[in-house]
Amino acid sequence: MSMDKLIEKIVEKQNPTVAGLDPKLSYIPEHIRSASYEKYGKTLEGAADALLQFNKGLIDALCDVVPAVKPQAAYYEMYGWQGVKVLTETIAYAKSKGMFVITDGKRNDIGATMTAYAAAHLGSTTVEEETFEPFGADALTVNGYLGTDGIQPLLEVCGKGDKGIFVLVKTSNPSSGELQDKPLADGNTVYRAMGAMCEGWGEKLPGQYGYSGVGAVVGATYPAQLEELRAAMPHTFFLVPGYGAQGGAADDVAPGFDKNGLGAIVNSSRGIMCAWQKEGVDGQEYAAAARREAIRMRDEIVGRIGQIKLP
Repeated sequence: MSMDKLIEKIVEKQNPTVAGLDPKLSYIPEHIRSASYEKYGKTLEGAADALLQFNKGLIDALCDVVPAVKPQAAYYEMYGWQGVKVLTETIAYAKSKGMFVITDGKRNDIGATMTAYAAAHLGSTTVEEETFEPFGADALTVNGYLGTDGIQPLLEVCGKGDKGIFVLVKTSNPSSGELQDKPLADGNTVYRAMGAMCEGWGEKLPGQYGYSGVGAVVGATYPAQLEELRAAMPHTFFLVPGYGAQGGAADDVAPGFDKNGLGAIVNSSRGIMCAWQKEGVDGQEYAAAARREAIRMRDEIVGRIGQIKLP
């Protein structure tokens, strides 16, 4: 199962973190942007090439330290087909370096449309007699609020292709409680109901380390709910956003882990990508600064949760 591969990489590197690749041009050093504009002009092609070179530098600097990357699709789609091509190339490059790739797409639909999303991001597409893997990520973030109709096509693709999903349960944004914290007639909250559904869906994708192929997105900005959901969802692996730039720290993410130091992977995007700006170093050092921040983050979290081991 896909989540087993992620767990093994986390244990191997003793690092339960994922680097978010959500690049903006303002995050990219001037020397990279200038080189891309010299080749393609100040165009969508030029911007997309700058994103790709930036990403490759980050991946090269992080691949032996960080087990996974998480490109957010919107930051590529905003540059049209040129940017979407870079998303594909970024995924392929990260995987060539041995990294686990989570595409942050938050896809949500039903029936044939969700089947198409599943085929695009996690599965394969047939053109006449030839079959291709369009994007090739290992996992995809999805919105489960259409219910089982929107998840079942994903489960089928994940089961066949050894892939995984992370379903939005309790998100890190300030207004998440407007809907997710609403009480239901049975006394549960909406997020608890979604968590229970994840546990149920995960029964179709069991893993060898106790965690299924159906994960959940649970934010570090709500540590009490993170602890509540860890107890309520023993077979669901968590993707934890909200660390660093959004205010979450090691004490906030710690409740998402089990006694073995497993059960969660913590995301940092701006904190790693923009480390060179925060440090005030030359843009030529952006990758080295990203590596320093990734190691600092790893050491802070592992120092709080302890050694990570397989059950």
